[in-house]
Amino acid sequence: MSRSRPEIPTRLLVHALVRADGTVDAGELYSVAGLLGMTDQQVRLCVKRLVAEERFRQDGRGRRAVLRAVSDATSGALAPDADHIRHAYRQDDGLAPWDGTWHLFAFAVPEARRTVRDALRETLLHLGAAPVQGGLYVAANPIAGLVEARARSLDALDSVTFLTSTDLRLGDLTEPARLAARIWPLDAIAARHERLAAFAEACAGSIDGATLSGAERLTLAVELAAEFSDAMTPDPLLPPELLPPHWPGCRARRLARACWAALSALPPEPGAPASPPRLFQLYDDAFAVPEETGPA
Repeated sequence: MSRSRPEIPTRLLVHALVRADGTVDAGELYSVAGLLGMTDQQVRLCVKRLVAEERFRQDGRGRRAVLRAVSDATSGALAPDADHIRHAYRQDDGLAPWDGTWHLFAFAVPEARRTVRDALRETLLHLGAAPVQGGLYVAANPIAGLVEARARSLDALDSVTFLTSTDLRLGDLTEPARLAARIWPLDAIAARHERLAAFAEACAGSIDGATLSGAERLTLAVELAAEFSDAMTPDPLLPPELLPPHWPGCRARRLARACWAALSALPPEPGAPASPPRLFQLYDDAFAVPEETGPA
């Protein structure tokens, strides 16, 4: 089955293949990069830059080299936010109903502290809040504790106002689901989940009954992690009560978790390194089904 491949930067691929001991096998890196459509020259230049930036040391040359992470470089942007993912599955299983409360945050930080202002904004967006108007953000989930912790770390708590409301109104608009559709870009979020679902289905088809090399298995894992990250990172995880009927997020997450389980269950290739990249353990942990939810 033909399928489109997610775009994965070479630098991100290097980080995704870091093992528990902080090493990257260059032969494995070149093989996976080739399956992703990258050239050897791309890989060589990327490794050279990472070494020059002192993010990795290189022992040996070419495909026989071993890269050693100087700092915690494991999986980079593909590392999952386990709490975010588990909350998503709790919502999917009906275990996190909405209590009707909107959580609002306002802040006014002077231009002289622009970096602080930008950091607060990025934190709110990362936590699923969305701007309503200048300096005012709203979230459907109770994120005040996380926002407060970040504001304290930035020495900006005095600049943030916290507020909850059960009767949010934008102009004449008061119905919660219509408010959510007005505030968040639901069509774009849904499209990313549809793409994840399609990739996970195709990925599962590639695994079923097939004999995959170690490089092919790693390639599928990196691609699935990239698609999952792309779908989940900007997802505000709105409660089901605020989403349109037949929201694709639940199905996409179910398919992704099933595909990852199938990948993790594949036997290692003879002669493969003793441990897979840390990406596998990170997603195994994030996709673990909490005892109280049961299977999705």
